[in-house]
Amino acid sequence: MDITKRYGHVQALAGASLQVRPGEVLALVGDNGAGKSTLTKVICGALAPDGGTLSFWGEATRVTSTRHAQDLGVETVYQDLALAPDLSVAENMFLGREPIRRGVFGGWPAALDRRRMREAARDAIKTAGITTLSSVDRSVRDLSGGQRQAIAVARAVMWATSAILMDEPTAALGTKQTDIVYDSIRSAAARGLAILVISHDIPKMLGLADRVAVMRQGRTIANLPARDLTISDVVTLMLGGTARGEAA
Repeated sequence: MDITKRYGHVQALAGASLQVRPGEVLALVGDNGAGKSTLTKVICGALAPDGGTLSFWGEATRVTSTRHAQDLGVETVYQDLALAPDLSVAENMFLGREPIRRGVFGGWPAALDRRRMREAARDAIKTAGITTLSSVDRSVRDLSGGQRQAIAVARAVMWATSAILMDEPTAALGTKQTDIVYDSIRSAAARGLAILVISHDIPKMLGLADRVAVMRQGRTIANLPARDLTISDVVTLMLGGTARGEAA
């Protein structure tokens, strides 16, 4: 709460507050430079805030790194997806967390437990609601943009135990590919995970999200149920005005 972050003379966050609840999708919108990505990087441990408090399950916590955030159950889907194109889907699902199968009597030689990786990857893809992928042995390079995005979401779902943060997860995707990703997001929320999605696609967010948080000049200026908002309301809030139903 009340997160601040400054870069020299630039105040990127000026007391931003946000609450992401289990089992719901929260859309975070705002103009370029509003502080959306900076706030997300603070939550996932990629940036240290200058002030304010992060709380997990009601307990104030100082997140020291992205690994620390992962230990808290928070996974992040970045714009560049952080996928290795020459590796298989299963290998990407375990990237940096590969299970090791020990040799005879628990000794050497040791090797990757590829069977476990394949089985877990299949389960994760099924859980994420992805129905367009024929095999977890396929190279990521051979997948469509929507399938790659969905794999990044499925990986986050597989490892997350509390929340998933997504920064423009459908940027540059077509309608069909976007639908694949959104289906995965809905499936993740249905599992009880808290989902935070940064997006400039306001119409899509009003259809996908349970709530919409609006940022302006480093502050969170609104946090409202998506069903109560129109595109005009959101744009008005982004520009500093008042949405319908809010007190002037």
